[in-house]
Parts: sequence; structure tokens; C-alpha cells
Amino acid sequence: MNFELPEEHRMIRKTVRDFCADELEPIAQEIEDEHRFPAEIFDQLADLDVMGVPITDEYGGLGGDTLMYAVVAEELGRVSGSVGLSYVAHTSLASKPLELFGTAEQKERWLRPLAEGEYLGGWALTEPGSGSDASDMNTTAEKDGDEWVIDGTKQFITNASEAGSVLVKAVTDPGAGYDGISTFIVDPEADDGFEVTTVWDKMGLNASPTCELSLDSVRVPENRLLGEEGAGWDQTKKTLDGGRISIAALSTGLAQGAYEHATEYAGQREQFGQPISDFDAIRDKLVDMYRKTERARLLTHKAARRYDEGQPVTKASALAKLDASEAAREVAEQAVQVLGGYGYTTDFAPQRFYRDAKLMEIGEGTSEIQHLVIGRELGL
Repeated sequence: MNFELPEEHRMIRKTVRDFCADELEPIAQEIEDEHRFPAEIFDQLADLDVMGVPITDEYGGLGGDTLMYAVVAEELGRVSGSVGLSYVAHTSLASKPLELFGTAEQKERWLRPLAEGEYLGGWALTEPGSGSDASDMNTTAEKDGDEWVIDGTKQFITNASEAGSVLVKAVTDPGAGYDGISTFIVDPEADDGFEVTTVWDKMGLNASPTCELSLDSVRVPENRLLGEEGAGWDQTKKTLDGGRISIAALSTGLAQGAYEHATEYAGQREQFGQPISDFDAIRDKLVDMYRKTERARLLTHKAARRYDEGQPVTKASALAKLDASEAAREVAEQAVQVLGGYGYTTDFAPQRFYRDAKLMEIGEGTSEIQHLVIGRELGL
């Protein structure tokens, strides 16, 4: 396998990295402290034409591949986990399913504004009682004439308070199990009965809104059904294959950012007349942090390349997500340790990476679920 990024991917990486250094880095801690969604950052990302990186240019996207998208997600996560999280949820969860499963009319109406960055999208799967069994849902959609009527509650939905469209999973045939779940396109502004009831305060990632939704007799026309009735769970599994690559890329970015801050500090901070990076204990930490970050990146890029080649990707994406998310938490924790007391203050970034990284082991399927998925793929 060729591990070198193609030239076009390196150019996109440089563009996004420069943008992050100039526009995002100066406000990364501020937006976290203020729990403020940075709409201006996403407007600028739209101007850079990266809000639809893996979406076909026929519907307003950049026409790039999954590997290119992973590179962008990593660069955002390297500076701000919050911006990275909202970005990947918008792209892999809210936009990509429309491209994969939507009609031409749905793509023109709903995918194009997402890919062009006119607004963000959301994806509503999880419910208050579902936990790791995402298929255990109480949200229903019943047919009434030429409309569907949706009722239920969704929990931990990224971007919902900022979204121009949300893909909602609902049970359309209660007796059919997995085959009774369907996907609907909901317009938060126009569809009566859609309400964001809570925007959660969290351990980290507070500049990315995580919401609870109430759907109270939300009526949508027939043409808002995404794909076939009953196809919602198969769509979900395919979406999560790509979503795990997204979280793996974001986690790699968090690890890279934490490593860079620790390395910079260790080279400047002196004790006993020399930089602390000269001491074995610190040097060994930095080497381990580098090793874990590189491993996470290689697994992520491998999964992304397999996805782009049309190969089975469930095992590779779960492995990348599992390894990278744990690497992000471990590397960020060690970065805090390298900085000592300063690492525990908000004047320095490692504490933010540490808090942000923990969600990576939970969202898009917990680490425990990734072990389950990988085990099944291995025939265990």
C-alpha cells in the first residue's frame, strides 16, 4: 500500500491547516468556554469549498474521496474537537446518506445546500433509552394519506439546533424488527412539531451543540422518505461504516494536536538547566504519543482507502475507530502530564484535547461495541 498522500490531498491539507492556524486556533478555547457554536467558521469553511468534500460535484460537493475527507477532518480536530465533530456529523451522517440513498430530486433539494455549506445537517438515531442498541427505538412514523406523521424523542443529536435538515430514524412497521425502520428528511424550520428541547452542557466539545429533540406529530410529505420504507437500518449500518472513519480521523487529529502541544512545551520548558524533553521520562512519553498517533493515522487511512475502493470496510473502520479513539484519549492524557500543573489549566490546550477525546470512545458506537463488531467480522 502507498502511504503517501496524493498531491491534491496534500494541497487540501495545507489549505485547511493554514485556515485553522489563522482563524480557528485563536478562538478555539474561547468558543469552548462560551459554549458558542462558531457559525462564522463554518461559513468560512463553505467559502473554502470543503463542506462537501466527499460529495459529488453534481450536487455541490468537492467531488473528493473519503481519504481526502479524512485528511480535512483530522486537520480540524488537530485544533478544535468541537468544530471537527460538527463537521464530521454534517458530512458523514447528514450529507452522505442523501447522496447514497436519495432520489435525484432529494439530492437537489436537500443535499446541495449541505454540500455547498448553506447550512449544517443533523442525523437523529439515538434515543434516551436506546444506549448501545440503536435499533431499540420508540420513535414512530405512521402513514396518513400522502403524509407521514412522526412522533418520538431523540437524544445526543449533534448540530440539531443549527441544522437546516435532519435525517430522522423512525419505526414504520413495529412488527418487522430491523426491517421496520425507515429514514425521513425533516426540516427543523418548516415542520411543525420539531423542537430542540435541550442543548447539553458536556465534559468537552461544548462549541458543538449536542441536543435532545422532540417530534410531536411532525408531518412530512411522502417524498421525504429516504430510500425504501423499511430500509432505514441497512442505511444506518452503511452510514456508520463511514461515520467510524470520520471519528477515527477526528481522533487522530486530537492526538496530533495534543502531541504537538506537548512537544513544543517540552522543548521550551527547562528544569535543572536543560529542556525537559532531554529527560528520559519525558522523551519516552513523547515517543509513545507519536507512535500511537501514527498508528491511528495509518489505520484510518487504510479504512478510508478501502472505502474508496469499494471494498468491505466494516472491520477496517471499526478497528480504526477503536484504535484512534483510545489513542486520542491516551495521548491527550500524557500531554496534560507533560505540562504538569500548566496542563490542568485552560491557558494551555491539552486539557481541552483530553476532555474532547473521551467522547471519541463513546460516539458512533462505544469501544465495547467496536470489539463486538470486530469480533463478528473475525468470526469469533
